[in-house]
Amino acid sequence: MAKQTLIKLLYELLKNSKRSDRDIAKVIGVSQPTITRTRKKLEKTGYIKEYTVIPDVIRLGLEIVAFTFLNLVKPPLKAEKNPSTAKDYDNLQKWLETTPNVIFLAVGHGLNGKNSLMISAHKDFTEYSEFISDFRSRWATFLMETDTFLISTKGRILKPFSFTYIENIKRN
Repeated sequence: MAKQTLIKLLYELLKNSKRSDRDIAKVIGVSQPTITRTRKKLEKTGYIKEYTVIPDVIRLGLEIVAFTFLNLVKPPLKAEKNPSTAKDYDNLQKWLETTPNVIFLAVGHGLNGKNSLMISAHKDFTEYSEFISDFRSRWATFLMETDTFLISTKGRILKPFSFTYIENIKRN
């Protein structure tokens, strides 16, 4: 029952993490202290990384979301021994991690050999264009090629972004 409670609690929090433990306890059918203990366990074991909101990006003034598929090339081993090349690659990683427009970055595999995905958000097409031009010129040494898919947040959204759908994914 404890594992079922843990999973049920996680799904309830995905629907609305602002709800009180008492409210969630009523829905799941357990006591409020059980929910509080289980929530703390989810946090401690890393099932819950953070509590956040999914904002209306249009109201925040962000009209463009860019999915940029990258083929980033790490310096060859000989070049890695060159401190300046290794430092430049570290600077690229830091730049990607700290640039506010970049909202997601991951190493992956696919789309004509691309090995990374960067998702970025922008006020408009002009801002995106300046961002990607700066990115390409600044990091050309490590950038083999890019492919980008742009989404207008004011356009037709067939299914809005939300983690609430995770509950319905079949496992095993």
